[in-house]
Amino acid sequence: MPIQKLVGAIGRSKPLTREEGMKILVRDHFRCQYCGLDGTASFENGLMMSVDFVVPRSGRGKKTPENLVAACRPCNLLKGRHTFRSFEAAKDYVLKQREEQRREWEVLVSRMRKQSAPA
Repeated sequence: MPIQKLVGAIGRSKPLTREEGMKILVRDHFRCQYCGLDGTASFENGLMMSVDFVVPRSGRGKKTPENLVAACRPCNLLKGRHTFRSFEAAKDYVLKQREEQRREWEVLVSRMRKQSAPA
């Protein structure tokens, strides 16, 4: 095996399998551990569910049940690769980001509605 392939193979973690992800979603009852979105309330909510590494792989987070939580895709994206001292700190960050983005969205939608309202 060429040295480049060997080095690449050593440095990469195996991705989370579908079975591993489903175990985490079932354990967490398909509920986002950040915002509380219920993935069982509707098919659309179920489609939003993913699994988040509390300590990201980029921060040497392990693929262990203790480091994995059910998360809706928006919360998972908001958290990104940030590393926090605790899950609670991560949750506080995600919820704050959601609230800030919600306020920005409301302002934008309000402006759009005013612009498209009949004179």
